[in-house]
Amino acid sequence: MVAGYSAAQVRAAEAPHLAAGVPLMRMAAAALAAALRRELRRVDAPEGPVLALVGAGDNGGDALYAASELAGEGVDVTVAATSTRMHPDAAAAARDAGARFLTAPPSGATAVGREFAVSAERAALVVDGILGTGSTSPALRGAARELVAALRPVLERTGAPVIAVDLPSGIHPDDGSVPDPTVLRAVRTVTFGAAKAGLLIEPGADYAGAIEVVDLGLGAELANVTPLVERA
Repeated sequence: MVAGYSAAQVRAAEAPHLAAGVPLMRMAAAALAAALRRELRRVDAPEGPVLALVGAGDNGGDALYAASELAGEGVDVTVAATSTRMHPDAAAAARDAGARFLTAPPSGATAVGREFAVSAERAALVVDGILGTGSTSPALRGAARELVAALRPVLERTGAPVIAVDLPSGIHPDDGSVPDPTVLRAVRTVTFGAAKAGLLIEPGADYAGAIEVVDLGLGAELANVTPLVERA
């Protein structure tokens, strides 16, 4: 039985650990990096290339720290930012480890530049680290939506798998709704602390693929919390 919790329930469970200085992001990123290594071996591309779509929030930070681990091991990693902001420490770690960051397009230009198009065609694995549970609206907008819309037909053609960070960007973490179908369908979602309810409810569940729950030590906090949903 898998229990699915709301984003607010998981954040509340994380709060005392964060206050105590527990490095939850680095723990999550290490588990994500391990999942990415396994997927690269599965597709017989242990050195990549990997294309990481990175948003401004903590999900982007998770993806960047995982990218730093892989790049430091010699994996070919390209980072495509979907926002003008990124988690600064995680971005620095990924740069220092050798990850390549795509050049931002000129102001007013399409986000889908030639560098992104080439990276999309080359990718053996895509990491969806755009939006997490902190987003007030799950639908992708702006550059993020543009990049995902451009990437979807490429992945249909190449068959490169997608690993979602915590949840596929564009689905609601609590009710599984998908307000805009411009969403990357994951083969696996690596979710942190506890499964999010939206991963277990259609139509969101259809985008999540296999669900891998990373234990961050939140069991005591969640023990007395009633999950939103439970699935066998």
